[in-house]
Amino acid sequence: MDLFEYARTKTRKSEAPLASRIRPRTLDEVVGQRHIIGKDKLLYRAISADKLSSLIFYGPPGTGKTTLAKVIANTTSAEFTQINATAAGKKDMEEVVKTAKDNLGMYGKKTILFVDEIHRFNKGQQDYLLPFVEDGTLILIGATTENPYFEVNSALLSRSVIFELKPLEKEDILTLIRRAVSDVERGMGAYNAVIDDDAAEFLADIAGGDARAALNAVELGVLTTAPDADGRVRITLAVASECIQKRAVRYDKDGDSHYDTISAFIKSMRGSDPDAAVYYLARMLYAGESVTFIARRIMICASEDVGNADPQALQVAVAASQAVERVGMPEAQLILAQAALYVATAPKSNSATTAIGAAMNAVRERPAAIPPHLSDSHYKGAVKLGRGIGYEYAHDYPKHFSRQPYLPEELAGRRFYEPSDQGYERQIRSYLDWLREDEM
Repeated sequence: MDLFEYARTKTRKSEAPLASRIRPRTLDEVVGQRHIIGKDKLLYRAISADKLSSLIFYGPPGTGKTTLAKVIANTTSAEFTQINATAAGKKDMEEVVKTAKDNLGMYGKKTILFVDEIHRFNKGQQDYLLPFVEDGTLILIGATTENPYFEVNSALLSRSVIFELKPLEKEDILTLIRRAVSDVERGMGAYNAVIDDDAAEFLADIAGGDARAALNAVELGVLTTAPDADGRVRITLAVASECIQKRAVRYDKDGDSHYDTISAFIKSMRGSDPDAAVYYLARMLYAGESVTFIARRIMICASEDVGNADPQALQVAVAASQAVERVGMPEAQLILAQAALYVATAPKSNSATTAIGAAMNAVRERPAAIPPHLSDSHYKGAVKLGRGIGYEYAHDYPKHFSRQPYLPEELAGRRFYEPSDQGYERQIRSYLDWLREDEM
């Protein structure tokens, strides 16, 4: 490192955001994530003993993925190098691999490669690293906010231990806030800063488990607040509220939060819990989820889980889907809420779902011939071929019902649709029983 690079490094450190400056340097300084770095846990023991295999850190933003990598960098005897997948190209990886081979061959020293946002690497980039991870040239540490089972190729996953980081608890974030405010060397202590208890509580709560969000608010508050008469920069509740105006909701429209939230939304409607349904709807809307996507899911639920127990549910859902496209946000949230609440409170039946599933299975097993008397008799030569002969017109019979067979002969007597006793399907069941009563 030359003099200019040394000066640039010093400047970057001093000008780095508070969340970066205040990062723990040792395992004992790490706050939260006791489920993976408690003193009796595998990761703690592996880092302490400097016996690491390849790792994937997976979790929401601000939960400590990069922090753990930095702690490893400070404690390991191996060469530690870092790249960011959003900026690194093949040339960067080739240089890392070359250096790692030299370190291993000349000095017997291992190299740890930390790849931040590893999910940004395409398949080719991930495949390039694989042989060097496999032969021990590199120990890979990847950090990702996306589910690695979706975003990291299976070959790399099979050679790595995956650790899931959880959103930090409120008490953990409170600890970090107070540490950041009082730390003179790396925090805001040099500004003679103090934070009121209610302000710290507010920031810890509204950060939603994201330490970075809370620390960014603390830094903004300190840097933009004038000292009081005693020369102290006081972060009050009012200041804290201005610095973090919107609660951070963990929601990535392409990741786990997207799938987990829509799953909870659908299951709440299916489970007839309108309060939970409208809550998960609000989470999606708050995070900017597509209203057309939400409307599609309501339509599916109306058919899959309500069905003929309340045929009106599908009509409401379809009308809502059309309306939100015409109206847009923010008023679309009212329409979606009405539809979701209707579906959630409607009587439930999955008889239609079961019926089409059973029918599809029957078709896959053996596509049976359509009975000749049900075939079309209007095209040229149809009658000569016996098409439509013997068909009984239902309206010519009592109850407007003919007992002629409609299913193929091989499926005679099969029942695919069994109406439930819920809602309107109770009437459907009674009607079918009335039609079939002479068969009993």
